[in-house]
Amino acid sequence: MPFRFVHTADIHLDSPLRSLALRNPKLASLIGDSTRQALVAIVDLCLDQKVDALVIAGDLYDGDQTSMKTARFLATQLGRLHEAGIAVFKIRGNHDALSKITQELILPPSVKVFGGRGEAVEIAGKGVGIAVHGISFARPQAPESLVPKFRPPVPDAVNIAIMHTSLAGSPGHDVYAPCALPDLHGSGFDYWALGHVHARAEHAGARTVVMPGMPQGRDINEAGPKSVSLVTIGDDRSISVEEWPTSIAQFERIPVDLGGIAGWREAVEAIEQAVGRMRDRIEAPHLVGRLMLSGRTPLAWRMRRDRDLLLAEIEQRLEAGGRTWIDKIDLSVMAPGPAEGAGSADPVRELGDLMRSDAMRQHGVREAVRDLVRELRDDLPGDARGFSGGTEEEFEAFVETLLGEAGEDVLARLAAEPAGDR
Repeated sequence: MPFRFVHTADIHLDSPLRSLALRNPKLASLIGDSTRQALVAIVDLCLDQKVDALVIAGDLYDGDQTSMKTARFLATQLGRLHEAGIAVFKIRGNHDALSKITQELILPPSVKVFGGRGEAVEIAGKGVGIAVHGISFARPQAPESLVPKFRPPVPDAVNIAIMHTSLAGSPGHDVYAPCALPDLHGSGFDYWALGHVHARAEHAGARTVVMPGMPQGRDINEAGPKSVSLVTIGDDRSISVEEWPTSIAQFERIPVDLGGIAGWREAVEAIEQAVGRMRDRIEAPHLVGRLMLSGRTPLAWRMRRDRDLLLAEIEQRLEAGGRTWIDKIDLSVMAPGPAEGAGSADPVRELGDLMRSDAMRQHGVREAVRDLVRELRDDLPGDARGFSGGTEEEFEAFVETLLGEAGEDVLARLAAEPAGDR
């Protein structure tokens, strides 16, 4: 009789909204509830597939949460698994180590939360012996590898090890419990159930090493389909892994080339078609798209000036289909240049050339913008300061983008409205 389990991680239950634009209350409500709906979908999958266990490889919570509504919701979902005889094996990740719910919530007896030292739980009654190993973060920081702290694999059993780790490092993720893939493949454990990195990856080698990614993205920086792993261990010790989608709302960047389009209505239709193509490609019930508009078009300055109007018209067209949302428009459109060999008598165009080449990049201007950004950032709550990046390089890139956008927006206000249809 095979042993089957669902492997997930990084649910970040009831994670607060960060960069998502809150101008649309319905969209904010959808994303604000999406981590709960993802957990419901995971529990539903466990029940529908009649699995033996749910493995949660850390960061079920999202930091220093005190909400008892979160606690009651979680207890209800774990209770559904308990009533069905499905065990839960859970470790604490760096965010869980901060959560007060971790210490206060009374869990069903079918839930095993591993401590800060290596433990193993043996499971009998299957075609092959199963041993589940795990180590939790005792503190939010874990600067050293946890691999040496695991108990040795149980002889003659299929050994599952649960660990929260950044592996050898991943862009956008802090270093936690770092380790090398060869160490995992050579460890003697048959399946490594990992967590922490939000992008899914299956690392080929002598053993099965899976980072399932997060089951639900929370903003555009967590774009793409999200899923969990359904794992089957056969009586012959074979291991198969199936990816099951779980996203309630999928974030996607939607590129639209408006090069050569001169009419407003034509541009809106091109955008609508691009959104429709993306909608047809994804499996999630909801699409949350960020429009990435580019190309040389006579509408460039008008789009910058009337960005809110453009967004409103696109949203109005998308309402009929439902379940499609736009969180933001990013503009990289440019006005057409003068014909080759022709001079420019347009003072706005000449000003634009000057600003792009020199004026907006002068040291004094740049320093003034830096100071304004820092002042604004420092006045915001801690969880709202990420807009300018987390490193000095990201901060400088943000300032560079801001300078470019500011120059184009000034030109858009100065330019005369081009002829074109509505």
